[in-house]
Parts: sequence; structure tokens; C-alpha cells
Amino acid sequence: MNGRETEMNRPEAGRPEAERPEAGRLDAVPFNADRLGRLIVPTLEAMGFALVRVLVSGRHAPTVQVMAERLDSQPMSVEACAEISRALSAKLDVEDPVAGPYTLEISSPGLDRPLVKAADFDRFGGRTAKIETHRPRDGRRRFQGRLAGVSGGEVRLETPEGPVTIALDDIARAKLIIDDAVLKESLRRAPEGAQHLMRASRR
Repeated sequence: MNGRETEMNRPEAGRPEAERPEAGRLDAVPFNADRLGRLIVPTLEAMGFALVRVLVSGRHAPTVQVMAERLDSQPMSVEACAEISRALSAKLDVEDPVAGPYTLEISSPGLDRPLVKAADFDRFGGRTAKIETHRPRDGRRRFQGRLAGVSGGEVRLETPEGPVTIALDDIARAKLIIDDAVLKESLRRAPEGAQHLMRASRR
């Protein structure tokens, strides 16, 4: 692969989660985002970053979005995204896990960051979150409320209708909600809460 076009932009919302194809090279779409994540985690951690998630969208010339954050919990910068983009581009050029042209996107989580791991729900306890489940509960799959911790493999959520417990295995997607308190704090700490993205086209 050679050639690269890089630009700064805002990430697109609502990218679909990748599904698991057969093992081996990622020739089929959707790609094995989990395996791709395992491939790049050592590089990220050696640079002082943690992987938040990998999403893959599109069938022809797909987009591979890598969301990362700093291990020391300090704010991400545009320069950090560019550094990750260069390192992962070199890594993926060598490993060549994706067949054909694709676009590599490096982004930081931002204020409405996704909640992916069990530790995320504890880390952001007290924040308002939106959770969507795989299966309906009492006729609904979407819940919003204050995160109240994780226990016994279940997330506790304080909703306007009362407390709710949701099994981690039943969570399809979850993210933090930007409310007035979060906006006020982000303005005080700006540009810490800013979200950045670096895009590189791979051929």
C-alpha cells in the first residue's frame, strides 16, 4: 500500500458495530474489529495510549475508525492523533490485515464518549449515560440515567422512573450524555474536552 491523504474533521456519528467474519486476513466485510484491535493495542500502549474501540463501516473502500485516549487520562491533542495515525499506518502497512483500499481514522473520545468496557461504567460513575440493550425490558430497549456503578456483571442506572440494573452482556451500545454540568466543566477546562480526528486514506 502507498499514498496517503490526511485531513482534519469531525467524526461521523452512528457508525455500525463491526461483526466477526472468518479468521485470517480481513478480506471479507464486515471486518473482524476485535482482531484488528488486538493487533494495534501493543503499539498504542507502547506510545502511552489506550484503545477505546475499533469500528469499521462501509463495504467498498471501508473506513476503519480507531478511537484512543491517553493512559495518563490527560486530554488528547491533534498532535497525538497525528502521532497515532503515523504509527498505526506503518504497523498496518507491515501486517497488511485489510485487503484493498481503506481509510484509517484516528479519533479521541470527546465529551459524549462511548462506554465499552465494564471499567468505563465505574470510571464515569455519577455521569448521565444512555444505554441501549440487545433485548427489550418491559417493552423498551433504551435507558437514560445516572451511572451508579457496576456489581455482579450488572450496571446500575438511576433513571427518572427509578433504579435499573442492566447486565453488561445485554448492552448493545452505551455512551455518556452531554448535559449542562458537563458543558460548564468542559468550558472551564477547554480545550481538554475537545474531540479530534485524523483521517488517512490507505491504498
